[in-house]
Amino acid sequence: MEENHRKVIILGTGPAGYTAAIYAARANLNPMILTGPQKGGQLTTTTEIENFPGFPKGVDGNQLMNDMEQQALRFDTEIVFAEVTDVDVSTRPFKVIAADKTYTSDALIIATGASARYIGLESETRFKNKGVSACATCDGFFYKGQKVAVVGGGDTALEEASYLTNFCEKVYLIHRRDEFRGSKAMQDRVLKNNKIEVVWDSVVEEVIGDDVKGMTDLSVKNVKTGEIKQLGTTGLFVAIGHIPNTDIFKGKLAMDDKNYLDIEHGSTKTNVEGVFACGDVADSKYRQAVTAAGTGCMAAIDAERWLAEQ
Repeated sequence: MEENHRKVIILGTGPAGYTAAIYAARANLNPMILTGPQKGGQLTTTTEIENFPGFPKGVDGNQLMNDMEQQALRFDTEIVFAEVTDVDVSTRPFKVIAADKTYTSDALIIATGASARYIGLESETRFKNKGVSACATCDGFFYKGQKVAVVGGGDTALEEASYLTNFCEKVYLIHRRDEFRGSKAMQDRVLKNNKIEVVWDSVVEEVIGDDVKGMTDLSVKNVKTGEIKQLGTTGLFVAIGHIPNTDIFKGKLAMDDKNYLDIEHGSTKTNVEGVFACGDVADSKYRQAVTAAGTGCMAAIDAERWLAEQ
């Protein structure tokens, strides 16, 4: 058991996890990262990232995560390719179970991220990153002067539709009901924007396209009349929410009503002393690579200071 003990274990390898590792390693904490099922996190499903500072010509998502990984390794971070199946934060040292091994740590940094909720259509999966996106802030710029669609009815969908009108010729907002769930202020903004056309009582039927051009059109179905029509859009932004990757922490750490980890205001501390959370697993509001990296830095500093006090 002793050989599997570390001062700090970090769960997750997105921008938050890798940044936490870089800072923890430089503080001589010899951190271990457990990668989780998707090494590199959500950014590995994005081709071009144009809003991460320091890359004036943009950077490939996989390349950015590989560079962060190499930077963490340079400072002697240990990276273990395994998916965590259970944690015990009721006593110290904390226990982490992954690939039938038990690892223990004095401090734990959780950076397990969140997963975009998709509709679940086969055609949607086929054209993911070839016309289908779950992040208007990341990909909206690529659809300059084009017609696109957003699906959803909450604040995120309304915000993304408004944001996309900065670039796009027209934005169709598809919602399965005849009223939005989003805030009144956001609804007013959308309904007054002449670049946005709301497609009420409708669902996405199929994403149309081919392997060369990617998505070329979108088919939607009216749930009341059964009528199917094509919108002539080259992009689809799915804004039906995110699912924080917090299942293994349920009943063990405090969460909000959407199952994001609750952290102390102005820090990364959870309700269990010695456990810290950073990145999208504790952020339902911003969900950007750069904000995740920022909180990864905070978590490592919080953990280092907490360990020094012990």
